[in-house]
Amino acid sequence: MVSMCDPSIPLTTGEWCEWGNPNSRTYYAYMLSYSPMDNITPRPYPALLVTAGLYDPRVAYWEPAKWVARLRQARTNDAPLLFKMDLDAGHFSASDRYKYLEQTAFEYAFVLDVLGLLAEEGA
Repeated sequence: MVSMCDPSIPLTTGEWCEWGNPNSRTYYAYMLSYSPMDNITPRPYPALLVTAGLYDPRVAYWEPAKWVARLRQARTNDAPLLFKMDLDAGHFSASDRYKYLEQTAFEYAFVLDVLGLLAEEGA
């Protein structure tokens, strides 16, 4: 919510017409009710693969990093919680076709691993 209230952050005020201005009491409480950062509680969390791009103009790289750090501190289980920062990408992941396919394969491998469907090495 802190970031959403800051009009100096690029693209923030443009979203207010869609979501509401969180600097107004009318919208603040509602937005707080579904804010991912503000609703982390000590409990078990599912396996998560959080991806981000260093050059994302919409979601600054520190936002997902802070979220993952808070989740790691709050969670009460050992489910995988991976944070993958792409040092070349922006908001929509890799623009290069092969890098995009590599990223997609990484995501599929994560899901298959979490579901226990990856083949054993050497099998």
